[in-house]
Amino acid sequence: MSESKPRLSRRNFLITLGAGGAATAAAVATKNAPKRSAAVADKRATAGYRESEHIRNYYRTTKV
Repeated sequence: MSESKPRLSRRNFLITLGAGGAATAAAVATKNAPKRSAAVADKRATAGYRESEHIRNYYRTTKV
């Protein structure tokens, strides 16, 4: 019996090359991802909507 080697076509080569590039990009992005500290998490938790005097005044004036 003769052994037949699978023939590597240009299309399969390019698909393999693209998949390898995507895997490399994902590995690099994961390695270089910034690590969040507790100070940043606390700052983000306090940022946002806060009811202040001018906000209360606005809501008071819009009542019908």
